[in-house]
Amino acid sequence: MSITAETTERPAVTLTIAGSEATGGAGAQADLKTFQQLGVFGITALTCIVAFDPKDNWNHRFTPVEPQVIADQLEAIQAAYDLDTVKLGMLGSPATIDTVATALKSQEWKNVVLDPVLICKGQEPGHALDTDEALKAKMLPLATFVTPNHFESLSLSGMDKIESEEDLIEAAKAIHAASGAAVLAKGGVRLEGADAIDVYYDGETLEVLRAPKVGEVAVSGAGCSLAAAITAELAKGASPLDAARTAKEFVTAGIQARVASNAPFDAVWQGGAVQKAPAAAS
Repeated sequence: MSITAETTERPAVTLTIAGSEATGGAGAQADLKTFQQLGVFGITALTCIVAFDPKDNWNHRFTPVEPQVIADQLEAIQAAYDLDTVKLGMLGSPATIDTVATALKSQEWKNVVLDPVLICKGQEPGHALDTDEALKAKMLPLATFVTPNHFESLSLSGMDKIESEEDLIEAAKAIHAASGAAVLAKGGVRLEGADAIDVYYDGETLEVLRAPKVGEVAVSGAGCSLAAAITAELAKGASPLDAARTAKEFVTAGIQARVASNAPFDAVWQGGAVQKAPAAAS
């Protein structure tokens, strides 16, 4: 194989503030692979390290990064690049949320994509609740785009149940009303029906994105990759709705091309979208 260098336009520079997930299926690893696949220059500031425990039913082992170390990472990143687009993933503690909020408020942002990871297994329940409340109070108001999953949509909307497309639409509208952000509320495999549906709502436009379900079990990294794909597309100048549409297609292809391991869950393969692209005519 020969490799040649070509002169291309400077890629958009995109930051993810997220945790490391040791098996490579989710978190910052999934974000950076998504960024690369979609043609943006990805940077990460790590907030925590999650290592599943194969001796304990693959439960989470959660280790936070010290707040000063997070602040140091962000200081270097923000000094090195003129950034306007960031994705927020696993933050994991009120102290981390404070640190990240301070860094974000030190400059203007065009796009702040919040993947509102509200619960990390392995945390004490009280600590997890404090983290949830801090995220809602300090991160949600900064977001321009929010991508909650089924559980997170329940929490952020205040609804008792989300069991149908109509419920998910109601949740998306409630989260937009609370945040002012564009919302892509993810139904995934958790709602009945042949399609995995996500609801986009930005206060004016409502659109239900559909794709046939690929199995009935959630795949590791799907939510991270979806939010990262939205972030990448926004960084390249796409509208929020177009970014959501592209991300949905990207993640559906990644789920279809999923990677299995000895863990009891498969992982999204971000290269799936390329594998499914039509071959060039000879």
